[in-house]
Amino acid sequence: MARPWRIQFPDAVYHITARGNNRNPIFIDDLDRRNFLEMIGRAATRFNLEIFAFCLMDNHYHIFLRTPEANLAKAFQWLNTTYTCLLYTSPSPRDRTRP
Repeated sequence: MARPWRIQFPDAVYHITARGNNRNPIFIDDLDRRNFLEMIGRAATRFNLEIFAFCLMDNHYHIFLRTPEANLAKAFQWLNTTYTCLLYTSPSPRDRTRP
């Protein structure tokens, strides 16, 4: 069963978490983490997010933030899609093991 929709409104404060499919890793190494942090910064600028704290684990992340505008869903759709596309399309000399 899908989780209920989040209620979105201006100046809302959220704790967001997302996990890899089947609990698979979403960050293999520090380069992945740096790329994701860059994406968080871009999302914060693009969607006017106020990021208070974050925690990156191997197979999931947590972000604590405020949305001055009611745009949480758009912001995280962009963040997750952009990071996933970067992860799977960027050439890398590293041996990536992706599901």
